[in-house]
Amino acid sequence: MTPAPTKLPPNPIRHFYRGGPAIAELRGIDVGGDHSPEEWIGSATTLFGERERGLSRLPDGSLVRDALASDPEGWLGAAHAARFGASPALLVKLLDAGERLPVHHHPDHPFAHEHLGLDFGKTEAWIVLAARDGAEVAVGWREAIADDTLRAWVDAQDHDALLGALNPVPVSAGDAVFVPAGVPHAIGDGILIAELQEPTDLSILIEWDGFGIDDEQAATLGLGWDVALASVERAPRDPSALRGVGGDGISGAVSELLPAAAAAFFTAQRIAPADGPVQLPAGFAVVLVVEGAGTLAGLDVTRGDALLVPHAAGPVDVDGDLVVIACRPPAVAS
Repeated sequence: MTPAPTKLPPNPIRHFYRGGPAIAELRGIDVGGDHSPEEWIGSATTLFGERERGLSRLPDGSLVRDALASDPEGWLGAAHAARFGASPALLVKLLDAGERLPVHHHPDHPFAHEHLGLDFGKTEAWIVLAARDGAEVAVGWREAIADDTLRAWVDAQDHDALLGALNPVPVSAGDAVFVPAGVPHAIGDGILIAELQEPTDLSILIEWDGFGIDDEQAATLGLGWDVALASVERAPRDPSALRGVGGDGISGAVSELLPAAAAAFFTAQRIAPADGPVQLPAGFAVVLVVEGAGTLAGLDVTRGDALLVPHAAGPVDVDGDLVVIACRPPAVAS
């Protein structure tokens, strides 16, 4: 059967950090407690070291991963399938930070391929859906960090030094931040984000003590610090260059949310029909309805719905008094 746009059942994920109520409120679901701070949307990716946990299911109970494998061209398009096979080359999450996350970073593709045998690293981006007053994230070193300085902070688990060395970035609903692999970062408490990322679960927790992490091996993906710290960049970052369009910069029925550099990994569009339907171009997409109600590809949708749109559906219309975020993998030339 030709794949069709599909509403997704919930897929909450238990984790070491607190959160989950904001996801429960948005999605209208039971996330199973205050340590279910993530929901993986349309996921064909597992948690690191797991065989199945993290995978999303379709309404009939079958795995999204298996559906993509059975018809990669129908779901993903011929050009995408020729480059990436049955992988969507994308993972979309909801993340509700009920506490500050530890300072951490994600390996890039060359590191992940060499040391873990994986086809993707973990560049990511955050689209802020809600945030408490005064909320902030921390992204990139403020100044260049010497190897011995970083290692000393890690060995001592010097929380103040690690967090204080990062750029503080205030955020509010509508903001977007691009986080390339290797860039150290932390997400503050009281923030609900939609996260786009490469389809892996790779985090190296350079700050781990006191965050419910079992041991240093878990913090380093089993690689040990000598290897793991080679994947974090040492150069400073200007956080303004990582900001996408947000707040007053959003205008019109369709807005690109992320900086141009993100397009090599994924794209995110905010779609808010005003004077009639807006057409989504053909292509695989994970779509989140974040405000209002209307229709998408002929399906009635409302705030909190999450959908998979396959390439085979062709261009689809979004209509009504609603706002959706359409998340897509990198474009591949046919």
